[in-house]
Amino acid sequence: MTADSMIATILRQAPTERRASIAAWRQLSDILAQRGNQLGDDDIRRSLHALAVLRPRVPEAVRRDCARAIAKHGRFAPLVALYANDVPAVAAIMLRSAQLSEADWLAMLPVTSAMARSVLAGRTDLPHGIYRALASLGSASVALPQPAVAAEAAPASVVSFHAAPDAAIENGTSQISELVRRIDKYQATRGQPATPAAAAAHQQRSAFLFETGPDGVIQWVDGVTRGAVIGLSIAEAAFGGEPGTDGVAAGAFRQRAEILNARMMLEGTPADAGEWRISALPWFDPATGQFRGYRGSARRPNRSETPYGRPVAADSGDSIRQLIHELRSPLNAISGFAQIVAGQMFGPVSQSYRTMADTIVADALSVQTIIDDLETAARSNAISAIDPSPGEIVDMGAVVTQVESDLASLLSEQRVDLSISRVGGPFLGLANDANARRMVGRLLTALIDVSETGAILVGQLVTESPHDDMLQLRIVRPATIRFATASDLLDPGFSPEGEAPGAAVLSLGFSLRLVDSLARAAGGRLDIGHNALTLHLRSANSRAEAGLEAQQGE
Repeated sequence: MTADSMIATILRQAPTERRASIAAWRQLSDILAQRGNQLGDDDIRRSLHALAVLRPRVPEAVRRDCARAIAKHGRFAPLVALYANDVPAVAAIMLRSAQLSEADWLAMLPVTSAMARSVLAGRTDLPHGIYRALASLGSASVALPQPAVAAEAAPASVVSFHAAPDAAIENGTSQISELVRRIDKYQATRGQPATPAAAAAHQQRSAFLFETGPDGVIQWVDGVTRGAVIGLSIAEAAFGGEPGTDGVAAGAFRQRAEILNARMMLEGTPADAGEWRISALPWFDPATGQFRGYRGSARRPNRSETPYGRPVAADSGDSIRQLIHELRSPLNAISGFAQIVAGQMFGPVSQSYRTMADTIVADALSVQTIIDDLETAARSNAISAIDPSPGEIVDMGAVVTQVESDLASLLSEQRVDLSISRVGGPFLGLANDANARRMVGRLLTALIDVSETGAILVGQLVTESPHDDMLQLRIVRPATIRFATASDLLDPGFSPEGEAPGAAVLSLGFSLRLVDSLARAAGGRLDIGHNALTLHLRSANSRAEAGLEAQQGE
C-alpha cells in the first residue's frame, strides 16, 4: 500500500473514540516523518489538517512519545513546524533533535513561536546562519510573553476530515486553523533566507530568572539560554543525571509552598550547563485566587553547598575552622544573655520570658553540638589524609547499648522501633570513645529521622572471629531511602520526601559524611550498600587476646 493510499484510508475512518484518535495520530505522524517529502501537496495539506484537528483529543503524554520517536529522524519541515507549535513540553522534544536543512530552518523561523525559537537558540549543532537569523530577530523574539489563561473548548463529538466545519467546530478549533494557516504560509515562503546578523557572544552565566505555568513547566526565562531551561518541569524530580530539579522543588510544588535553594541540573553550553540552586514563590490570580505557577530565580551553588565527592580547595579545612571561630562568639553571647534572663540575675523576669530564655539556651546548645560536629569533621579529614591514629580500645557493644538508651526519647517521639542484634563477639574496636559514640549516635539518629512512623530500624553488630580485622555495624536501609543512590544519600541537599527543605538542622548527607570522616580517621569507613549502611571499625580483639595470652604466660 502506498503512502497516499494509507493516508486516504486513515482519513476516511474519521475516528471518534480516544483510542482511534491516538492510533490515527501515531500513523499520520509516522507516515509524514518517513515519506513526507515524497507526498503530493494535497495529501500533505489534508494530513496536517487532520493532525491539527486530532491534537485536542490526543493526550500530551502520547504527543511527547511521538515527538521523541520521530525527532531524531525528523526531516520533514511541515511536520516539525506542527509539533513546534504544540505545548512547550512537546515542542521542546521535537526541536532539540530535529535535523532540517538551513533553508528549512530559515523558512520556519518567522512562523514559529517565541518558545520554539528559544529552544533553537539553545542548540549548538545548527548551521551558523540560523544563529545569525535568531540574532537578527532581536531578544524580544525569544522572550516568552506572560502566560495567559486560555479556555479549553470542548471537542466536537465527530469531526469529519472532508466536510466543511460548522460554527461550533470553528469555535473549538480556531487555534488549529491558525496553525494550518502558519503551515500554509511556511510552504509559500519555503526557501526564502532570513537577514543575517552578528551572533551574540557566549558569556559565563551565574544567575537567571524564570517563571512556570500552573503545571510546573518553565515557560519564561531571562538571563540564560532559553533552550536549556524552557520546557523543564519543577513538578517532578529528575533522576539519573537528567536535566531538571530535585525532590525538594517537587515536594514544595505539590504543597504550593516556597521553594528554597532546590537543586537544578541543566544541559547545554558550558555557560549554562551544570548545577544551579533555585528559589521561587507561588503566585495566584488576584481576581480569582487561582494558582498560576511559580516565579523565582536561580544561582550557581556556593562552595559550601557543593555535594560530597566534588573537588574542594586545599584550604577548605582552614576555611571551615575560620567559620567555626566566627560562629562561636555570637553563639556564646546569645546563650550567655539567655542564661542571665532565665536566672533573673538582673532582676525579676516574667515566666513567659524565662521560658523563652530557656528555649534559647537549649537551641544554642544544639547549635553548639552542630559546630562541634563541623570542627570534628574538618579535623578528621585532615587526620585521615595522613595516617589513621592507632586509637584506644573501646567496647563497641557497650557503646551501641548506651546510644540506644540515649535515643529512647527520640525513638518514642518518632514512634520508631530500634533492634540491633549481636553476632559473634567480643566487640572490641580501635577508636576514641567519644568519637565512637558520635559515629554510632549520628548514624542511628540520621536513619531514625528519615524513617516512617511505625517503622522498625533493624541492624547487627558483627564480629565473626577474634582475628577479624574489622567490626561491622550494619543498619538496614529504611524504606524511605531504599532506592536512593549513594551520591544522593551523601548529598547535603538530599531529602527523601523533598517536602521540607531546611527542616532538619543536620541533613542526612551531612551526618553520613561526618560518620565516614570519623571512621576513616580511625582507619575504618562507612559503606553504603544496596540494602544496608555498614560502619566498619578496626577490631581490637586480636590485640586484647594477645595481651591476655601474655598475662597468662607470665
